[in-house]
Amino acid sequence: MLLKLEPSPEQIKADRLYRDMGLSDQEFSMIERIIGRLPNFTETGLFSVMWSEHCSYKNSKPVLKRFPTTGERVLQGPGEGAGIVDIGDGQAVVFKIESHNHPSAIEPYQGAATGVGGIIRDVFSMGARPIAILNSLRFGELDNERVKYLFKEIVAGIAGYGNCIGIPTVGGEIQFDASYEGNPLVNAMCVGLIDHDSIKKGQAHGAGNTVMYVGAKTGRDGIHGATFASEELTEKSEEKRPAVQVGDPFMEKLLLEACLEAVKSDALVGIQDMGAAGLTSSSAEMASKAGMGIEMNLDLIPQRETGMTPYEMMLSESQERMLLVVEAGRGKEISDIFLKYGLEAVRVGQVTEDKMLRLLHHGEVVADVPADALAEEAPVYHKPSSEPKYFRDFQSIGEAIPSVENYKDTFLKLLAQPTIASKEWVYSQYDYMVRTSTVVSPGSDAAVVRIRGTRKALAMTTDCNSRYLYLDPEMGGKIAVAEAARNIVCSGAEPLAITDCLNFGNPEKPEIFWQIEKAADGISEACRTLATPVIGGNVSLYNETNGTAVYPTPVIGMVGLVEDINHITTQSFKNAGDLIYLIGETAAEFGGSELQKLTTGRIYGKSPAINLEKEQQRQSEILAAIRSGLISSAHDLSEGGLSIALAECLMGTKGLGVKVQIEGDPVTNLFSETQSRYLLSVKKEHQSKIEAMIEDCVLIGEVNDSAALAVFSGDQELIKADVKDLETIWKGAIPCLLK
Repeated sequence: MLLKLEPSPEQIKADRLYRDMGLSDQEFSMIERIIGRLPNFTETGLFSVMWSEHCSYKNSKPVLKRFPTTGERVLQGPGEGAGIVDIGDGQAVVFKIESHNHPSAIEPYQGAATGVGGIIRDVFSMGARPIAILNSLRFGELDNERVKYLFKEIVAGIAGYGNCIGIPTVGGEIQFDASYEGNPLVNAMCVGLIDHDSIKKGQAHGAGNTVMYVGAKTGRDGIHGATFASEELTEKSEEKRPAVQVGDPFMEKLLLEACLEAVKSDALVGIQDMGAAGLTSSSAEMASKAGMGIEMNLDLIPQRETGMTPYEMMLSESQERMLLVVEAGRGKEISDIFLKYGLEAVRVGQVTEDKMLRLLHHGEVVADVPADALAEEAPVYHKPSSEPKYFRDFQSIGEAIPSVENYKDTFLKLLAQPTIASKEWVYSQYDYMVRTSTVVSPGSDAAVVRIRGTRKALAMTTDCNSRYLYLDPEMGGKIAVAEAARNIVCSGAEPLAITDCLNFGNPEKPEIFWQIEKAADGISEACRTLATPVIGGNVSLYNETNGTAVYPTPVIGMVGLVEDINHITTQSFKNAGDLIYLIGETAAEFGGSELQKLTTGRIYGKSPAINLEKEQQRQSEILAAIRSGLISSAHDLSEGGLSIALAECLMGTKGLGVKVQIEGDPVTNLFSETQSRYLLSVKKEHQSKIEAMIEDCVLIGEVNDSAALAVFSGDQELIKADVKDLETIWKGAIPCLLK
């Protein structure tokens, strides 16, 4: 067979040009064996992106198999564009989270914007209408000018794309730590709604069926983006700026509406987003999942630049593009839908029975490789794993209570820490009310979006305390899932399932791979205990800058079901006279805490512990109490402990205050970050019922109309502060640091 491309296959091998594409010598030899000859330049490119970590999960597959992925409600687990969970009445929720870390590090606005665009396409490619966007962001400290620039531009990119496309950005989380200084993390999550009979999959069934390209034209942006995401960042990464895609949210809005109309047609067989690896991944994966092949004529690919080579067209990651498979002879029905929205829908090939991905260009075959080899047969590596010395050292450190001389001053300083402080500067840039279904907007434990035409709603959150994971990846993995579930429960919802984004350093380092394994073990155990299976997600490895890794950060995106909108609960105190309950025992646990960082400038020791059975029991008790109408407000205790939780429950309450009495060591009671704890407010008439319904339930105070926060230990006043002053500190911290 005559194959057209320069350099020649022999030159590619002799000069080891494949290494520049990210392939190892061993992998190139595997490709040679699989196809029975030397690959040409285009074929080498196809394998290089499909066998990258970003697309193949070749380093993480053995770990991902540990996750529980099935459940009574799960309609679609990992393997498609997004996972799907049944919510009753013939409806389902579709959601997924993905990373866009490396692109955001070198081109923050477009890197973040296209991360949002990509995750939206994953959801509507399933046939679902996106109803909400969330994010999880990590940055270095805000005393660094480069970090300030990245922070501002990434937030602007998220806002710019989400606001233009008309999908509300309803929630998320942001943490700041020096470990992310050179490598910010930008994780985007999208949630959609679908009827069971509208579910579509990315599969190319039916020999002879038509393969159609729809959406924006293909350019040279994003070439080798998947490979770029599978290597460490260095000073030379700026040179890879062309690998960052450029998004067009207005085009995406048209594409979204056209695709949602197309999925109603029985002419449509399969649909998939052209995400990482572009045309290569969409065509190879759709063919492989169906046990079929695809032949495409690249001369027919809509191109916005002249003289594009097959290599460039197949590896481009230009945005706002989809690949469709349509019943033979019915292409015009689909193209007419897209034409109505001013979009191109072009026949570029057909489904074949031979299981090959075959590409034609200028009348010649320029690539002819097994689709399964690209999509399913990447090598799987079982990387060496080694427990780091720092972990052993930290485990031997006894728990020490940090020294605090002035409780109020320490409390006020914690309130101003960027990770704790109000993120209003961020979410005020997001349109979180568009489509007017947002019931609980950013700032509470979880966002809540109403399901129109029903009494139901969806609660959604993203969570992960990476400091705990650094100290103890397995315990921290459990905590990440549990905290997400607590936030869902505090909103009046039953946790359904999770999607995860596993952000770690270089897996080729045994200590990093140990972190990945242990975190996965912790996540898996928590998901099994809390009945929240993993229905999909993303792995983002090589998050290192000049050899220094970020903290292990497996972000958990969780969605829960509110059975009746009357159950929706927020964290704000509601009425003077309500009783305040602390649920759960408090221990001296300060490893990885905000107090530890504030007082010592370091993160060390043991992370907080968690008992998952106790966690599950408390969640069940509190959700039952919420559904019984006994709870006025509910809030999870997290960073900063009880003192910060009390303050957060008072923000924006217009005249309300609290008087709280604590017993025992003040530092532990005020600032410990012991897990599985809640702060509830309850009307006095419900006191006996709530105390009978929830174990470990301690009355610590009362809501009043003093507009002040007062905490006592016996007769000693530990903290006394006006709520207005607290709001000024809390809301002003991040804007002040950004000046």
